[in-house]
Amino acid sequence: MSKPVIIGLTGSIGMGKSTVGAMFERLGVPVFDADAEVRVMQGPGGALLDAIVREFPGSTGPQGVDREKLGAMVFDDKEALARLEGIVHPAVAARRQAFLIEHAGAPVVVFDIPLLFEKGGNRQVDVVVVVSAPPEVQRARVLARPGMTPEKFGRILGLQMPDAEKRARADHVIDTSGPLEETGRAVADLVSRLGADR
Repeated sequence: MSKPVIIGLTGSIGMGKSTVGAMFERLGVPVFDADAEVRVMQGPGGALLDAIVREFPGSTGPQGVDREKLGAMVFDDKEALARLEGIVHPAVAARRQAFLIEHAGAPVVVFDIPLLFEKGGNRQVDVVVVVSAPPEVQRARVLARPGMTPEKFGRILGLQMPDAEKRARADHVIDTSGPLEETGRAVADLVSRLGADR
């Protein structure tokens, strides 16, 4: 039996990656959302809570991990961030493997991974799709988010590979600056092409 084509879906903050991921799902493509998996594992009763509490005391509450508190503990501390990643990444990899086994018969599957290039995840996929929009569109979207500031946006961008470099390394780029229907057509076209190549 042939294996699914694995799409690595990525894009910088505010580029519309979640919207595009939802479009893949509406077309019946199984999507593994790494961030969503982490939220579940860090939520109430989550699989990672004990390890995170041990390593980062005071970072949890009734709702599981307090993302604001934990973020403050690791944001400007490379060593602390590496410790956190050492807890989270192996758990996510195990979930991703289980997802692949579950959907082994699908023609196409998507791994939605924000830091795909930055963390070397591009080596584990067949095709890289980068979601992109012009910088002014990205900035307006991100600064409209609750609690976001220009300084915080700048720090997040500093941790991400520049959009131009992501686009240059992509197999396909989906532009999200136009109407949603246009983006949806681009996603559907890609799914039909990749499914046919299988």
